[in-house]
Amino acid sequence: MIHTGTATPNDQKQYDVTRKDLPLHCPMPNMSLWNSHPRVFLSFEEAADGKIKCPYCGADYVLKRQ
Repeated sequence: MIHTGTATPNDQKQYDVTRKDLPLHCPMPNMSLWNSHPRVFLSFEEAADGKIKCPYCGADYVLKRQ
């Protein structure tokens, strides 16, 4: 699968995501991949506060309740 997103990877320190974004991976599908790190899947299962951090770029992901 080729992603041709236009968003710049890691241009924010925090990203708000919803359940429709799951399973979550960084970089996200709307981000271009040519200048980013390898894809890593992130899980909220052990995140009691609904926040997780990408181990590569340090971006914070916050699961928003809807």
